[in-house]
Amino acid sequence: MADVVYLHIGAPKTGTTYLQDRLLANRSSLAERGIHYPVGSGKDMFAPALDLIDRHWGGIRDEVRGEWDALVQRVAAVRGTAVVSHEVLAGARPEQVERAKRDLAGAELHLVYSARDIARQIPAEWQESVKHRDERSFAQYLRQLQRSHRRSGSLWFWRVQGLPDVLNRWAGGLPPERVHLVTVPRPGAAADELWRRYCRAFGIDPAAAPVEGGRPNASLGIEETSLLRELNRRLKEAGLDSASYRAIVRHLVAHETLAHRDGMRKVTLPPRAREWAAEVADSWIDWVEGAGIDVVGDVDELRPVFRDDEPWVDPDKPRKRVLADAALDALVAVVLEAAARPEPKPPLALLGRAARKLAGT
Repeated sequence: MADVVYLHIGAPKTGTTYLQDRLLANRSSLAERGIHYPVGSGKDMFAPALDLIDRHWGGIRDEVRGEWDALVQRVAAVRGTAVVSHEVLAGARPEQVERAKRDLAGAELHLVYSARDIARQIPAEWQESVKHRDERSFAQYLRQLQRSHRRSGSLWFWRVQGLPDVLNRWAGGLPPERVHLVTVPRPGAAADELWRRYCRAFGIDPAAAPVEGGRPNASLGIEETSLLRELNRRLKEAGLDSASYRAIVRHLVAHETLAHRDGMRKVTLPPRAREWAAEVADSWIDWVEGAGIDVVGDVDELRPVFRDDEPWVDPDKPRKRVLADAALDALVAVVLEAAARPEPKPPLALLGRAARKLAGT
């Protein structure tokens, strides 16, 4: 077993994709210094993490069976320090947490959790849910969060984003100095500040990983997210399978096309939810200060900052002309993809009908 294991469990939407890509890109140079990122043949640790938390996840659960045990074997095969990182680990149930700790018991285990203020996390997680076939409006999503019990575990958002609950599940039995909370810097911080914080948490010299990661997980705008919601509804009616959805909609349409549009309008919390968000943040900060864990960054960065000079825009009321333009951008991307294949796929026709309808409104 590795001498030291840093187990980074999330949270989602805290720069985890960037972190994991940078660890992968610098895997050889890090290994020369005794720091190992044992991904095996994959590019990240999603498959082992999904195997551990045992979720359906778009029909790929059966494909990842045994991947967690394989990761543990790779960790056992190295000496020095191993970094295990994937954000879905934050959603593990108590018995799954105990399994992970038991499997890694031969090493000095450190837990790393990264967190960002809830006012930025809610819009980000809503968009991510839409990229996974969700059809809920932002108002519905927010209302459900506000009405649910934060520690019930019934909602994925609180399972992975509820800081006290996540760390209560994962940090039990570990001394506070081996529990590291990385706070995400506020907008305007130096471009590499989050990376440097991760390095401090993992005990990595930043100079040992000079190559940048290459896979940003960009956010969508109001119109772009609205387009995906409508597309999700129509593709559900059409019966599109999960594998095709991942390849065509999530990857090609969302990540490769819509996320790169200019002038996107940002999704933000409505004024009526700001006091509630501030109360959640206060409860998180109180928990961190009482737990005495290691904070890498500034715990005050968990407090939402709202700008009065930016008028709020309702995410559920997209501009029709911009929505139509986004639909046409998506259609172009699918046409070009279909042209490279022997036979066009059903989503091409569905996107075409959606674009024509939107263009006529």
